This record gives sequence, C-alpha cells and structure tokens, in this order.
Amino acid sequence: VQLQASGGGMVQAGGSLSLSCAASGRTFSDYAMSWFRQAPGKEREFVAAIPRSGRTYYAESLKGRFTISRDNAKSAVYLQMYSLKPEDTAVYYCAAVLYGYGDSYSRRASEYTYWGQGTLVTVSN
Repeated sequence: VQLQASGGGMVQAGGSLSLSCAASGRTFSDYAMSWFRQAPGKEREFVAAIPRSGRTYYAESLKGRFTISRDNAKSAVYLQMYSLKPEDTAVYYCAAVLYGYGDSYSRRASEYTYWGQGTLVTVSN
C-alpha cells in the first residue's frame, strides 16, 4: 500500500484543519488505518484509528477535537481537527496495517506496515 498524506499547513490557535490520506496498491478496505503525529524532539504518538469495522478510536487527550473517517470507495482516510492548540503542532502521518479481524487496530506505531510521508501542521498563537 502506498500512502500519500496531504492537507497540512499553518493555522491559528482555535482554528480547524482537515488532513487527507490517499491509498493505492491494495484493497484499502482490508486495512486498519490510523493517524500518528510527531512533534520536534518527541516520539511518534497515536492520534486516531479506524479499523475495517469503521469504528473509531482516539487518543484520550484528543477525543472531542479530532475526527477520523474513511471512504473505502475513494481509498482514503481523513482527519478533521478542531479547536487546534499550539501543542498540536507536529508532522502528521497516516499508517496502515492488515489485520484479520474487523475491529482490530493498534496504538503502537511499530505495528504498522505502511506509512505516508507525513504532512506538517503548525498551530500558532
């Protein structure tokens, strides 16, 4: 699976931004999809996941501000971000992993097989 993330940019605190990740190469609907982010000097952290089942899972600290969705017909996964804060500044990555069960996903970056190139989100005061 090849993943291409887009939609990053600069936004003021309190603003919103929408990220997209286009997939190609395999049957997209078979994959659990997630977003991770990595701020300068920090480890990559889990943001949100949407497995084959379509259920959504979020990092506890981001619940209510971020929304993940997927469109299997378009082979794409999205991340809507609201009420952005300067601490949300990071490179955001989409990732994919093939699991046998419909609701399986992981919050560990090491579990993911395929990664997009990352898109930078900068939130200013």
